Amino acid sequence: MPPIRPNSPQHSGPHLDQPQAIRNAAWSLVDTDLLSAHYGIPVPGRVLRFLAERCGFTVFAMEFGFSEAFPLDQWLQGEGDDGDLAKVSRAAAEWGAADLMHWLRHHNRTSGHPLRFAGLDIPEAGGALRPALEPVVEYLREVDPDALPLVDTVLEISDRFLSGRGSGAAAAPAWAGLETAEQNKLTATLARLSLRLRAVEPLYVSRSSQSRFDIARRRVEAACHTDYMFRASDALMSGRGLAADLSMREIYLAESLRWHLDHAEPGTRIVLAAHNNHIHRTAFSLEFGGSCLTTLPMGQHLQRTFGQDYRAVALVHTADHVPEMHPDPEAAVGFTLAEAHLEPAVPGSVEAALTDAGLADRITLTDLRHAPCDEQGAPPLNGIRFQSSHLSTPVPEAFDAVLAVPTVTRDRTVRF
Repeated sequence: MPPIRPNSPQHSGPHLDQPQAIRNAAWSLVDTDLLSAHYGIPVPGRVLRFLAERCGFTVFAMEFGFSEAFPLDQWLQGEGDDGDLAKVSRAAAEWGAADLMHWLRHHNRTSGHPLRFAGLDIPEAGGALRPALEPVVEYLREVDPDALPLVDTVLEISDRFLSGRGSGAAAAPAWAGLETAEQNKLTATLARLSLRLRAVEPLYVSRSSQSRFDIARRRVEAACHTDYMFRASDALMSGRGLAADLSMREIYLAESLRWHLDHAEPGTRIVLAAHNNHIHRTAFSLEFGGSCLTTLPMGQHLQRTFGQDYRAVALVHTADHVPEMHPDPEAAVGFTLAEAHLEPAVPGSVEAALTDAGLADRITLTDLRHAPCDEQGAPPLNGIRFQSSHLSTPVPEAFDAVLAVPTVTRDRTVRF
């Protein structure tokens, strides 16, 4: 293939050059694995600053709990003290987002282009129900006290297997330890709660407001999707998974972005930071899923909804190591982090192409929208690294551009 030509070969000033692929988007998605890694430059901050100041983006959304994001946004807009992050959001403080959140709070205080913060995800990536349902308890206490026993039942069951857990990786095996009757009771009670909110919306709105009702309903939907993911994840790991069953989290992510747009001012533009595997547009299978199709990613759902207003920018690196998650049933989050050595990039991958073009030691932004194809019409770029493994996918169909950096180091604020 011809050499890759980066839009911004080496960043040396305060701004990135303005790539057309992002500038014309109504909103944009940029991968950033905030869980475990820091890149050689403050990529998230620089990209956000560029998108806010040069492209007019007004909301920063993230692979972060929908419910948990509301109090965090208040802090980011200036409430409380600078040192209050851990009180406001334990997840942001402990899962590698602390530096970015402090940067965003400072940006909002000093920039003429502040950014609101929005969460899209199920609570703790599928590892909890309380972050979504505890605010619903307060809401129901005001508008429908008779419905409180439904939430109490859900929390009583969930506390028996989620206490001390910290992620979906730990929650699904713990859910499998429940009696089948309790598993089914959890699902049935959540379904009844969700259906009741839909049925009595006019009553609830008359006792509160449309905005408060909408948030409460979306929180209950988060709990329902989380419960589904317990079953889907356990079934996949047990060899009984249905095709694309992990898409339940992906559709919640996608519909949450639609929710925020529907509840925002006209002209709102959103940039979303999430893992490459969430933002890309092509379906895929994970290694542990065998030959079964495991996921229709968020990006595929968003592409169907927004068409050309969707822009996906992958973030990759060309280092020879990466922080990797290793399953650990004794860990609260279900895994531990350790450095993994990487074999040379697979031929045909983005990382191999950058290396072959002599760009592995540079910061590059590569526009994929007009990538060449071979005689059979297939793109030469047919894979991308997935942490320490390789994901086969037609890269130009999955992403509009790739931002690459030469180094990656573990974020030492993440302590598992």
